[in-house]
Amino acid sequence: MKKITYITAVLASAMMLCLTSCTKIKRYEGYKLLWHDEFNGKTLDDKIWNREIRPAGWTNHELQAYTESDENIYVEDGKLVLRAVQKTLKSGKHYYTSGKVQTSNKKDFTYGRVCVRAKAPKGKGLWPAIWMMPTKEKYGNWPVCGEIDIMEVLGNEPEKTYGTIHYGAPHGQKQGTYILSGDSFADSFHEFSVEWEPGKFRWYIDDILFYEENNWFAKSRGGEDFDYPAPFDQDFYIQLNLAVGGDWPGKPDDSTDFEKAKFEIDYVRVYQKKHYDTNVERPTVKFPEPDAKGNYVHNGTFEKQEPLDGSANWIFLTAGGGQGGAQIKDSQMIITTTNYGGLDYSIQLVHPGIGHHKGKHYRINFDAKADGNRTLKVAVTAPEVNWIRYFYDTPVDLTANWKTYTFEYEMKDADDPLARLEFNMGNQKSKDTIYLKNVEVIELD
Repeated sequence: MKKITYITAVLASAMMLCLTSCTKIKRYEGYKLLWHDEFNGKTLDDKIWNREIRPAGWTNHELQAYTESDENIYVEDGKLVLRAVQKTLKSGKHYYTSGKVQTSNKKDFTYGRVCVRAKAPKGKGLWPAIWMMPTKEKYGNWPVCGEIDIMEVLGNEPEKTYGTIHYGAPHGQKQGTYILSGDSFADSFHEFSVEWEPGKFRWYIDDILFYEENNWFAKSRGGEDFDYPAPFDQDFYIQLNLAVGGDWPGKPDDSTDFEKAKFEIDYVRVYQKKHYDTNVERPTVKFPEPDAKGNYVHNGTFEKQEPLDGSANWIFLTAGGGQGGAQIKDSQMIITTTNYGGLDYSIQLVHPGIGHHKGKHYRINFDAKADGNRTLKVAVTAPEVNWIRYFYDTPVDLTANWKTYTFEYEMKDADDPLARLEFNMGNQKSKDTIYLKNVEVIELD
């Protein structure tokens, strides 16, 4: 009887082990599994991963120091855990350590599908990321070398993830977002994936496509143009990290629970096709067309309801600790602020696709008011070329009464079909609600 009980216990243990460590690996048509890590051992596999050591403030004004300590990087219950730790000096000042691992010179590859199942931490100032950098940076230093961001989640917005590429000189970027409904990336595990092919990126959440991009450029700081699809035609490696603070998420506050500041990764899987067609050309971007009245702003009267996520005309964004919302109601855009953040663009409303031609003159018109006296900033910027300003950030003093604001300017830079209109409402020491209507950008000649 004891023997039978022992055998039964062994079998039960084996079954439990299989449930936790024998997860069936998905297959994708046309792809072969190149390498993977299920994190089923007791320690991090140093044949795949490097522990990266960096001081605080090394990039993006982040607060954490990356260490190789088992306090910050460890494997537990079939998961890789990157943990952010808050420590306190005798003076009472906080400092932070965290974990970062990467596969440089161990698991480098060109093109493929990367799938990472992970759960993000919740809390202001926490910033987990799954991303890729080139092994040799043959086109130059960042951002010319390229960067592929598979997943970034801000701890104060755990329901939202970003997929991004960085490239070029001046710095260009393209970005898509995905927002969960009724869940957050901190509540449960989700699979974050990117499909990287010559001249094409596709981002997925749980195999749901949410963003694709095929238009970028590669230009050195000296002005040398590299053939498309550079810089994304070279070996890249994978990085996993949990940052604390920085320009984008802002600093942690008293609400951030560092006992739960853990970025958990269930697996990393890399697939690759046997053959890729590298004979690709950069697509030609058409200049946006104005409406019948010559207005490059579509739905500037806000007569039509639309999602403010980039799928239509307008996009509402937060960053740097900003929190708020926007909605179209009664032919107005209404922007609310619950936390104004530390950056001008912490609360931001943008309209992309405001095509600009060199030497042309333009006029911006809009009506605006606020619940109290406060300021917003209006600008026309270049997301493709390092966010240079075609119309520089201009403060607008709002009152409780509607007023029409008009600005004229000359486009002095090269033609740009991808310019965008921005209303920046962060970092203004005010939470007063803002109202906009009748927004126009008109070419004058």
